Amino acid sequence: MTQIKIVTDSSCGVTDEEIKKYNISIVPLSVMIDDTVYVERETISNEEFIQKMAESNSLPKTSQPPLGKFVEMFDRLGADGSQVISFNMLAAISGTVHTAQQAAELSKSDVTVVDSQFTDRALAFQVIEAAKMAQAGATKEEILERAAYIRDHTKLYLGIVNLENLVKGGRLSKVSGMLGGLLNIKLLLQVKDGKLDIANKVRGMKAMKKIWLDIYEEMKQSGKIKSVGISHVHADEMVEDMKKHVGELFPVKDIVVRETVPIIATHTGMGAFCLLYYSED
Repeated sequence: MTQIKIVTDSSCGVTDEEIKKYNISIVPLSVMIDDTVYVERETISNEEFIQKMAESNSLPKTSQPPLGKFVEMFDRLGADGSQVISFNMLAAISGTVHTAQQAAELSKSDVTVVDSQFTDRALAFQVIEAAKMAQAGATKEEILERAAYIRDHTKLYLGIVNLENLVKGGRLSKVSGMLGGLLNIKLLLQVKDGKLDIANKVRGMKAMKKIWLDIYEEMKQSGKIKSVGISHVHADEMVEDMKKHVGELFPVKDIVVRETVPIIATHTGMGAFCLLYYSED
C-alpha cells in the first residue's frame, strides 16, 4: 500500500504537538521586520512576531516560501515512493498555493496540491483530518473527499478593531482608513468560498460584540460542532468573551486558542480576533 504524507505551509494553525503526533510537514513562510528576515516557526514564533510588529517602525512584509523549498520538501517526502498531499492557504491572500503547484510539476514525487480556501486553524482542520486518515491507511481520493467536506462545513469570522495595518498594506484606501479612525469603525470579515469579504461594519466595540451574538446563534444551528479555534492579536478580553459564549456549545478545554500567524496579524493589526469552526450535518 502506498503511503501518503501530508504537507502544509506555516500559516496553518497546527500546534507543535499535532505536527509531531500526525507527522505533518511544514514549509515555512518568511517575514521581514525592520530589514531583518525571520522564518516562521523556525526563527520566530507567532507571539514573538506580534511583539516585534508592535515595536516596528514600518509594516512587516511577509513572503511566500521559495519554489525550491517546496520542491525539496516534495522530493524528500516522496523519495520512498510515498504520495504527497499539500494543503495550502487560500489563494486570495497569498501566492503560496500557486508556488506549491509549480513545485509539484517540477518534483519527482507524486504530489497533489490543494487550495484549502482557508488559513490559520481553519486550514488546520483539513490538515489534521488528512494526516489522521493517512496514518489509518486511507487512499488519496478518500482523504481529498473528506477534506473537501470539512472545507465546505467550515466557518471563519474575523473582527478588526484597528484599520491602520489594512490601510498601510493597501487593503483599504487611505480615505476609508481616515474615516474608520474618525468614526471608530470596526470590521467583520468572513472567508467564504476562498474569498475574504467584509461581512459587516459597525461603530464601536459594543456594536461589534452585538454582531458576534448572531454568529454564536448561527453556531447553534450548524449541526454538531467538531472543532473550534480562536485566534487573535493581543485581544485577550474579546477572547475570554468568545470562550464564554462558545463554551456553551463546545467544550472550552478543546478550543485551540492561539496568537494568530504573521501573515494574518500583519494585515489585521493589533486587537484583531477570529473564530474558526467546522461542523457536521
